[in-house]
Amino acid sequence: MTATILLQAAGGGLMSFLPMVLIIIVFYFFMIRPQMNKAKEHKKYIETLKKGDKVVTTAGIHGRIVDLNETTLVLEVESGTKIRFDKSAVSLEASKAANGTKA
Repeated sequence: MTATILLQAAGGGLMSFLPMVLIIIVFYFFMIRPQMNKAKEHKKYIETLKKGDKVVTTAGIHGRIVDLNETTLVLEVESGTKIRFDKSAVSLEASKAANGTKA
């Protein structure tokens, strides 16, 4: 008789953690995983940039790439003005939208 009470108590304790485990699983698949995929896609886009590409920075500056380094790029904006940016400042979604491609 006491053995069944102990098993019920252990099962009840385990069942109280089930909602927390489910919340963590849902949080991972709907929040963390898509964010990791988005970051991976942005990194791949940054690595494929080349001279002549039209891009938009996170600050909203539109320009054409005229020079590339390991970590920076030079954009030519209005009438020959050139500005140096960090590559991470290029926005994937805004650049694809400005170029008319699907983000």
